[in-house]
Amino acid sequence: MTKQKIGFVGLGRMGGNMARCLKDKGYNISALFDLREGLATELAAELGSTAYPKLAHVTAHADIILTVVTNDKAMDEIFFGKDNLLTGAQGRTFINCATLTPAIHPQLEEAATQVGATCLEACMASSIPQARSGELFLIIGGREADFTANKPLLEDLSQDLHYVGPAGKASEVKALVNMVMNINTAALAEGLGIGEALGLDLKMLCHIFGQTGANSRVLATDAEDMITRDHDCYFSASHAAKDSGIALTLAAAAGIRAPLAQATFQQYTTLTRMGKGDLDKSAVAELTFKGRS
Repeated sequence: MTKQKIGFVGLGRMGGNMARCLKDKGYNISALFDLREGLATELAAELGSTAYPKLAHVTAHADIILTVVTNDKAMDEIFFGKDNLLTGAQGRTFINCATLTPAIHPQLEEAATQVGATCLEACMASSIPQARSGELFLIIGGREADFTANKPLLEDLSQDLHYVGPAGKASEVKALVNMVMNINTAALAEGLGIGEALGLDLKMLCHIFGQTGANSRVLATDAEDMITRDHDCYFSASHAAKDSGIALTLAAAAGIRAPLAQATFQQYTTLTRMGKGDLDKSAVAELTFKGRS
């Protein structure tokens, strides 16, 4: 698949590093687009690629286009706006990596099919270093035959990937992954905040958490940042609010109450309203630690 031309739309923390990863693995990164034109131009110079001013240009100059955008609104714009990726898209494959409302993906698949294109969802359950190194955890939804056809490229981006079903199912799984992660992050923040208020040694507390039922993946990824108040962004508080909101919508549609998810959603929404939405999700600790900021 390295002979195929690869395009990227959305060149932020994840998309840009995925493009770098595939370039290192011998892929032809032929077309780049980002609303921040300077970012696209800079990355194009780094990768020997071309930054295009229009989405339709990306489709014209790539066989496979990976999209890594922020939310449903951005996804709607790049596929159904006046300038869009579906223009001249016959024979193209779109691999959509953002965490979105699940119902969007069947709509995208149908729209792509109508113009003779293919569409997959490849939800990412990893962060920036894994995007750069090709060690993402990918959750794939769409037609199984399309997954099989694109599996070599997906394997080059990931250390593990799982096909979970038709379009929309990967986003359902990803929403629940992030819901549980956000709850664990908030719980860890509260535990450390209470520990600090009690005068406990927080490194000692984390060590004991790690040896007991209090252990979690976020203990390894977020505890130190919470303690040192280092909130450089790997996964933003605003994205945490968005993703927990998606999970709550799914729960409501299924008739399920989700009080923990609701409480966590409110915490991340509060951070965003405080102007801290661009901080890492670990910044939720600031709501419980002494000396709130």
